[in-house]
Amino acid sequence: MKYSSTRGKAASVASAEAIIQGLAADGGLFVPEEMPKADPDFIAGMRQLSYEERAARILGLFLTDYTSEELAGCIARAYGGDKFDDVRIAPVHALKEFPVLELWHGPTSAFKDMALQLLPQLLQTALKKTGEDAEILILVATSGDTGKAALEGFADVDQIKILVFYPTGGVSKIQNLQMCTQKGANVRVVAVEGNFDDAQNGVKEIFGDKAFGEKLAAGNVKLSSANSINWGRLVPQIVYYFSAYADLLEKGTMAAGEAVDFCVPTGNFGDILAGYYAKRMGLPVAKLICASNSNNVLTDFLQTGVYDKKRDFYKTISPSMDILISSNLERLLYHETQDAALVRGWMEELAAKGRYEVGETVLQNLKETFWAGWVDDAATKETIREVYEKEHYVLDTHSAVAYRVAQAYKKETGSERPLVVVSTASPYKFNESVLDALGEERAGLDEFAQLDKLASLNESPIPQGLASLKTAEILHRAVCEKTEMHAVTEGFAKK
Repeated sequence: MKYSSTRGKAASVASAEAIIQGLAADGGLFVPEEMPKADPDFIAGMRQLSYEERAARILGLFLTDYTSEELAGCIARAYGGDKFDDVRIAPVHALKEFPVLELWHGPTSAFKDMALQLLPQLLQTALKKTGEDAEILILVATSGDTGKAALEGFADVDQIKILVFYPTGGVSKIQNLQMCTQKGANVRVVAVEGNFDDAQNGVKEIFGDKAFGEKLAAGNVKLSSANSINWGRLVPQIVYYFSAYADLLEKGTMAAGEAVDFCVPTGNFGDILAGYYAKRMGLPVAKLICASNSNNVLTDFLQTGVYDKKRDFYKTISPSMDILISSNLERLLYHETQDAALVRGWMEELAAKGRYEVGETVLQNLKETFWAGWVDDAATKETIREVYEKEHYVLDTHSAVAYRVAQAYKKETGSERPLVVVSTASPYKFNESVLDALGEERAGLDEFAQLDKLASLNESPIPQGLASLKTAEILHRAVCEKTEMHAVTEGFAKK
């Protein structure tokens, strides 16, 4: 299978090369030129398989230039060796109101592990397959979870360096500790004065600077990405939608072929886009419900067809969703229009004017698949408390956003279809906000005493990766202005 750019001006490449490049040469995102199909027999055949076996089947449809042995090795290294604290990898937890797909059992306690444990394996294999001898410098902009998951996945991987930029004050204290204590001879973490969009735009500008890229290439360094703009980061996420459906079939919760809805908390639109790919492949998904916090640019877009980033930016208690420029929306628009020139025009308009409008025809097509809603911090906390009181189950702040929007969707539409809430992070990563939501006193308690207090309320234990932060040494303290990101990148590349 070949991959082409959403903007239509880059040559088609095989998946290994798309994963190495990360971003297409014309600034677009790589997308598959054909959509593989998963028929009912294919889906039913996944019921009794392990998560690793399910991943091999889905990835094999997209990464056709990898051998089955190569994929099996990548998957085993990503999900094996007790890296995940649940052998099911992505279990579905049954609550009375909604089943919850738990994607946070990996080493950094966030859904990003589902892809970022696998991406380094896919990338390293791709380098060998293509004979690439350059050093790959991975650039990451993070709103919290991607950074640590990427650092964990790429630490001390041969032939690869990783540089993570995150917004000052824009991540939780636990997220900050996770990144700034990261060990590895090939890693660096730098805070950017600004918000996530400043960090993300800075990374995009570096990727789009051809002269800078040529300068690095002269030193035998090539840039790539671990953000969900990289196809190798996005494709593993398709797996857990199929896996959740297979689990529901196996439990007898649903009948084969029965349609299901997924409610997904999302900021950069990668997680929910993976569900869109699953639907396009043939998984019986009726609606994908896009859940946002007060930075509700996606809600407005999916309701009006107007994408406008020129709005107030809010720092919320669900910081991984504090995003106003949702990069993966570009892939969706390409698949819906099959018009690279049109997509390129919209992206140029967004860069120049801060907004674009897709028109009524495209909007109505999007509404056939997507429904969108948002909630503020107060409603998020209220949801955490209510779910705990009813179910004795602790949601994190992002999953609570999805839970609340799922309730609103059911109420507004009257839908009686099964609905799965996608849970993207452990509540321990956001213990301050969760304890506040539960009405627990935390005055005078440091981060780790708060972890202990939350553990006394939660049936799930503190993840080992978070507990170990208590004695971890701070290794990264650098801060830069957004105008200095080029220089920081060049300095690390030469190191």
